[in-house]
Amino acid sequence: LLLFAAVGMMLMAAATDLIVIFLGLETMSVAVYVLAGIRRQNVKGNEAALKYFLLGAFASGFFLYGAALVYGATGSVKLGAVATYISTHLSGDQSSPMLLAGMALLIVGFGFKVAAAPFHAWAPDVYEGAPTTITAFMAVGVKAAAFAAFVRVFLLSFGALHGQWEWILWVVAVVTMIVGNFTALVQDNIKRMLAYSSIAHAGYLLVAMVAGSELGGAALMYYLVAYGLMNLGAFAVVVAVGKKGEPNEEFNDYAGLGFRYPALAMMMTIFMLSLAGIPPLVGFTGKFYVFSAAVKAGYIWLAVIGVLNSVVSAYYYVRVIVTMYMQEGEKQVEPLSARPALATAIVAATVGTILVGVLPAKPMALARHSFASLAKPAQTASAADKKAHAPAAKPVTSTPSAESHH
Repeated sequence: LLLFAAVGMMLMAAATDLIVIFLGLETMSVAVYVLAGIRRQNVKGNEAALKYFLLGAFASGFFLYGAALVYGATGSVKLGAVATYISTHLSGDQSSPMLLAGMALLIVGFGFKVAAAPFHAWAPDVYEGAPTTITAFMAVGVKAAAFAAFVRVFLLSFGALHGQWEWILWVVAVVTMIVGNFTALVQDNIKRMLAYSSIAHAGYLLVAMVAGSELGGAALMYYLVAYGLMNLGAFAVVVAVGKKGEPNEEFNDYAGLGFRYPALAMMMTIFMLSLAGIPPLVGFTGKFYVFSAAVKAGYIWLAVIGVLNSVVSAYYYVRVIVTMYMQEGEKQVEPLSARPALATAIVAATVGTILVGVLPAKPMALARHSFASLAKPAQTASAADKKAHAPAAKPVTSTPSAESHH
């Protein structure tokens, strides 16, 4: 199932065709639906899987109907051909109602997969009910693949119509950040808190999409790496703290963790501070790039709202640190259930969170290259489509003057 989901993610990230993106989306989704409810005896897991499946089916329907409307408006589902049609037929403020409706439905489909408000209702229950390892896989892998496809479709195919859809994503980004951060403030379950945190981070990533520039695309790629390191590390700590038969997901279970397992608590502290955007960790650098791209593109208020939301988020991240170091927990220290592979993953995520934040130049250069490679297939397809529709060159014939000269 993990391999099926991984294949679907790769299809989504590499596709240059809306139908191939849909096939990748469904390949990934069906596998993840089953993984969410893989513990058949767990009632929460079964409820989460059913809810995820039903809402996911509706979202897939919206996406497919949106692709059909795009095809009806442009005559193609190939991303390059769609970009060519828009650049040649819809210059200036011109727009096609059918194409705009298709774009709106595609936003619904992608919004569900990246857990953006108001399409986020499934995320907290699914993240809480699924096994923690599967939750980490969904929170990072599914979101990254969905954003890769989201960027390719909207920034590259619909880039010429940026002014037509950027205000929709502007509103969605603001609502997503506010809902994610303010709802996370009142959570007592750490997995639900991380779920709402994941929703808020989807809002930050949407800010980079709204910016729409090359810097915005590169910032989005960089932030996806940062988000992956921070979240995988945090969820790995949650797995390590859990005991056999007891997931230990409530905040009270982390009381005194700093005294019982100081090394583990220190690494969890690094992940929480990075998620809050505290320098010099990777979370701060990622947010700096995202908000800088928004300001340079003229979206100053969007950047201000993002910074204020980041300040709000510091409360619930610091709350985890306070619980670990300033509240008394169990006096008895039991050996952790962390296997060598899990311990290695936590240490690797910690090192990555520090190094990628302290030395961001090379990762940012790779992010720029990654964004450029996302653009390349669409541009290649666009050039091929233009060539196919170009009139054939007329054969060169000798002129009368040339013949008389000879």
